[in-house]
Amino acid sequence: MVGALLIMAHPNKIRGNSFEREIVNRAKSDDYKLSAKRAYASDGRSLGKSEVVDCIVEDVTIQAKRRKKVAQWLYPEYHGDDVDVVATRMDRSKPLVVLYLDDWLELIKIKKEYQEWKLQKKK
Repeated sequence: MVGALLIMAHPNKIRGNSFEREIVNRAKSDDYKLSAKRAYASDGRSLGKSEVVDCIVEDVTIQAKRRKKVAQWLYPEYHGDDVDVVATRMDRSKPLVVLYLDDWLELIKIKKEYQEWKLQKKK
């Protein structure tokens, strides 16, 4: 195309967008059937949230980060076969728990089912 400007996305942007789609598609899958949306252009303002929000699963806002390499100790199997999650904390900060996406989605699914059950019970 003569005179047309072809803009190529940066590889890291492409990888990040792919990860956001992976999260949303997994949440919506038949395994979980959760509501999930990806923010247009990775800008949470399109979802009525702050600009740093990449996607939402149920009522949980997510800033998705995909890196070529992250600290190995963040992965449970690094610590042995019988470790399910990793808990970590910086000094003077709140603790974090690191678990696999599918495990987290299962917890969100259980929470949603429990909330629906409570609503049905009230009727």
